[in-house]
Amino acid sequence: MAPRSPAARRRAALAALLGLHISIAFALEVSVGKTNTVMALNGSNVLLPCIFTTCIGFQDLVFTWYFNSTEMIYHGKIKSKASEPSLVGRNPRVEFVGSTTGKDNNISIVLSEVDFSDAGKYTCHVKNPKEKNAQHSASIFLTVVHKMVETDNTLTLIIVSVVGGVIGFLVFFMLVKKVILFIIKKMQDRKKECLVSSSGNDNTENGLAGSKADQKAAPKA
Repeated sequence: MAPRSPAARRRAALAALLGLHISIAFALEVSVGKTNTVMALNGSNVLLPCIFTTCIGFQDLVFTWYFNSTEMIYHGKIKSKASEPSLVGRNPRVEFVGSTTGKDNNISIVLSEVDFSDAGKYTCHVKNPKEKNAQHSASIFLTVVHKMVETDNTLTLIIVSVVGGVIGFLVFFMLVKKVILFIIKKMQDRKKECLVSSSGNDNTENGLAGSKADQKAAPKA
């Protein structure tokens, strides 16, 4: 086989790049939100979220919800962006609650009166014929519980307690410091008063040596 000319190689590379660009532009994406887990109380209704995005729009798009990858619980079809989905088939306990005529292509469903047998994986699958039958899916895991578990705020309480303790200690320290400074000032004031009182005493009244009483002239005989 004869080797390709440089021009042929350039055309092949360009075609490959164009093909990559087109595949990226046509990319179909499906999402169930930031978290792929949801918890529901036994006997309650639970929302199973799902949205899809496409760069070039859609036509005759088909979406299907599966339970544990095998059991179909909802099947719908959307003719175009201007129309809402039409129902093809569904489980009686499943209701469509999304909308595809607004900003988001929302194909979420609600599963009513869940019980423990409903726990498992729910997959939202989308197929868009306008993107050469591109397909994509995302899964969410449902847990059914007797009662909802309260959020553990232990760490938050510990942090708040520590911060409160530090603030309380600082306030106590400032109060003690003020009391100590007040006591020291009082002691210093008393000491000054004692010094003033001592220096004002006349030692002559005590008859000490060198006092004025000794310096008086002796009485004449």
